[in-house]
Amino acid sequence: MAPPPIVTATIQSAILAATSNLLAQGLTAYQNEAPFVVDWVPVFQFVVYALINIPPNFLWQEFLESSFPAYHVSPTPVAVASAAANDEKALKQEAKDGKLVEPKLNIRNTAVKMILDQTVGAAVNTFFFSLFIHSIQDAMVRPPGTAFSTPDKSIQYLISRSSIDYGKVDWTGVVAHSCAEFYQILVAGWKVWPIVSLINFAFIQSIEGRNLVGSLAGVGWGIYMSLLASR
Repeated sequence: MAPPPIVTATIQSAILAATSNLLAQGLTAYQNEAPFVVDWVPVFQFVVYALINIPPNFLWQEFLESSFPAYHVSPTPVAVASAAANDEKALKQEAKDGKLVEPKLNIRNTAVKMILDQTVGAAVNTFFFSLFIHSIQDAMVRPPGTAFSTPDKSIQYLISRSSIDYGKVDWTGVVAHSCAEFYQILVAGWKVWPIVSLINFAFIQSIEGRNLVGSLAGVGWGIYMSLLASR
């Protein structure tokens, strides 16, 4: 039995989040001319973010589609011509062949969805990302001198009992940092996501397909966000 689409979408996004963070680490090592040593801590942080963030975003996309359907049923040009000629025989044949109506893009609904997705959706996602990343980074602060020389050491740190402690989080600082970088991230996102949204809303009909397209585009975006989070 296949898992629900929301589960599949979440798993796909988590895998792609890990991929984008690993690529960002490799890019950083290349730019710094340093050996590439995988640090699983930020990979873990980005995977957890995907697992938390994707389900509500999946439901958000479902809400947008149900409220503003991208397509509506419209008579085909052939059916219109047959109706204009009062050719009932042709109309019956077209109905039998499935050529009586066809889906047609609703431009108004597509525009409304894009505007809502790139304002309300983008603002919420941007602020939540900053809150999550900065808080989990505070909660997973490593003691001085604990740079991970091998991937095994970062795994050992992750499975230790003291790896995550939200009692150490300075929430006032986290909120201030999130507010300070909000506009920068939002504007950077507007250079990418409106195009992705247009492709999704205009050409991809299933929510699962839209999430996959968004996740694939998110690999590049995830690299940017990983580099931003590592500063």
